[in-house]
Amino acid sequence: MAGTDTPQDPPARRPLVALLSGAGISTDSGIPDYRGPHGLWRRDPEAEKLVTYDLYMSDPEIRRRSWRMRRESPAFRAKPNAAHEAVAQLERSGTPVRVITQNVDGLHQMAGLPERKLLELHGTVRAVTCTRCHARSSMREALERVAAGEPDPACLVCGGILKSATVMFGERLDPQVLGKALGVAKAAEVFLAVGTTLQVQPAGSLAGVAAEHGARLIIVNAEPTPYDALAAEVIREPIGTALPPLLAALEQPG
Repeated sequence: MAGTDTPQDPPARRPLVALLSGAGISTDSGIPDYRGPHGLWRRDPEAEKLVTYDLYMSDPEIRRRSWRMRRESPAFRAKPNAAHEAVAQLERSGTPVRVITQNVDGLHQMAGLPERKLLELHGTVRAVTCTRCHARSSMREALERVAAGEPDPACLVCGGILKSATVMFGERLDPQVLGKALGVAKAAEVFLAVGTTLQVQPAGSLAGVAAEHGARLIIVNAEPTPYDALAAEVIREPIGTALPPLLAALEQPG
């Protein structure tokens, strides 16, 4: 009958997708991982000392070596790869997305993921912070001072020791960031752990928390993880190959 409204089905609801990314998602961008077969800690066990808080604070030579390491870091030359782009595209599709990253390289943001959708568990290498007054400034400015002849640049505000705005060994994670990450893990309906061994705690436990709260857990990692048995799907293919089609499928509602 003319003029009669036809009932329409409500639009299908898209599930909340959470993604925990580790070092493996950035290896295609030229940033080596840490604990893989060719990881940094396996190739150079001494490198771990440069990011250990107590050693960094007590030994000026460790700090000088740390600044030299930062100057040479591939993170500052790296560009987002297909996996980072796929994550940003999933967010642009309208799918509810939250990304929790163990990485400090800033590549998720460079790919276009909004800051409000990202939790950086281990901080960022793109900023420095003073260990005394907690003033924050850019890593680029600090490295320019190193290049100009300051091997261990001090805070320009109070003269305190500067460090990368990353969580070093021996430091606690920011409790607010961790609390938000736990909330995301509990609320997620799909939880992907990508390029992470899930061995570093408490970050690794987020996969278990998500599974315990009913999320469909998908693990994309070259090596086995402690949470594989909880996963609905375990993918061993290269991340740059496996992740784009996997996330594209999640763009479809229902």
